[in-house]
Amino acid sequence: MSQSDGKNVVILGASGSVGTVLVRRFAADGAHILAVARNGSGLDALAKNVAGIDILALDATQDDAPTQVFRTLSPDVLIVCGGATPPTAPIHELTWPQFSANWEGDVKMAFLFCRAALTKPLAAGSVVILISSGAALGGSPISGGYAGAKRTQMFIASYSQKEADRLDLGVRFIALAPAMIMPNTALGKLAVEKYAKYLGISVPDFVGSMKSPQTPHDVAEAVVALSKRQEGGQGSVFTVSSEGIAKVP
Repeated sequence: MSQSDGKNVVILGASGSVGTVLVRRFAADGAHILAVARNGSGLDALAKNVAGIDILALDATQDDAPTQVFRTLSPDVLIVCGGATPPTAPIHELTWPQFSANWEGDVKMAFLFCRAALTKPLAAGSVVILISSGAALGGSPISGGYAGAKRTQMFIASYSQKEADRLDLGVRFIALAPAMIMPNTALGKLAVEKYAKYLGISVPDFVGSMKSPQTPHDVAEAVVALSKRQEGGQGSVFTVSSEGIAKVP
């Protein structure tokens, strides 16, 4: 029997490229899954292809989103995977709403759900995993506030862990950053096209310059592994690459 068998797993951003793979991976492990996304048609398609999952069409940045989600299924594993599509232009070409899109999306969602995990609180032994980005560590000059927003998700995981420990809740908080752009995802394809144009090179040359990027399946395997780890992961930041998981010092 898998360690995920029978566990309640909530996946926010479940209709996206990585979210869909996460749903399939945990379903294969025998978990009870609530797939959450704004894209109702995407969720319907997912439910037709993955038997036995529950779906909830919801904007996870709404202030009452955690209440609606936790009322539907109280998670043993909560994965915050969704977010806003970042802009793809240099800073001087952006408006403030464009620059701040990921703060109002990715950061707000992480804040709301981590706060709810602490105040509900989730049951001892639960784990919250925030999917961040390698851009948080290396920057991303044509994506506005995206890199800063994904870095803040890392801080939110750390701050939340400190509070969980102080309150003796037994809840774990982790941030996981895919190390590189994933060209086969919708967001990765957009990033590749725009960066290639920005740098004045072809898309194949840009993709060829990347060293063996991780895939959504690599991310899903890392999430599963971290969700099962009992020690050494609390409040930590990890990267996942094609070579596996690494803890960020």
